[in-house]
Amino acid sequence: METEKAEEKNISILIAEDDEFIRDIYNRIFSMNGYNVILATNGMEALEKMEDATPDLILLDIMMPYQNGKEVFKKIKQDDRLKNVPVVFLTNVSAQDDLEQELLDQADKYLIKAHFTPKEVLEEVIPLIKK
Repeated sequence: METEKAEEKNISILIAEDDEFIRDIYNRIFSMNGYNVILATNGMEALEKMEDATPDLILLDIMMPYQNGKEVFKKIKQDDRLKNVPVVFLTNVSAQDDLEQELLDQADKYLIKAHFTPKEVLEEVIPLIKK
């Protein structure tokens, strides 16, 4: 059972999402399935929380205040401690140009929020955890 595995391995997931409703839904679905959830309301807070603890997976909204998801992603990939942590972009915004699409393609996964239920997001991202 996935929940038992998650609790046994003490897996942490950072969710960086500025929309309180969406953040709460993802927090509930991952917590109910045994994952330790670290919440951030903006890009700057996400980076600060990753200084304290290295998550096993990062769910990153693209459109956030105080450093958007793309800026946070670039900093993650420059950090030796974080660069191998799987990153999933969660957004309702499509790429605006080729450079932006190239950046999105570097993430481990790119999901359009409106196309997935929270449970489906869980099912899509959990295989990325390398524990």
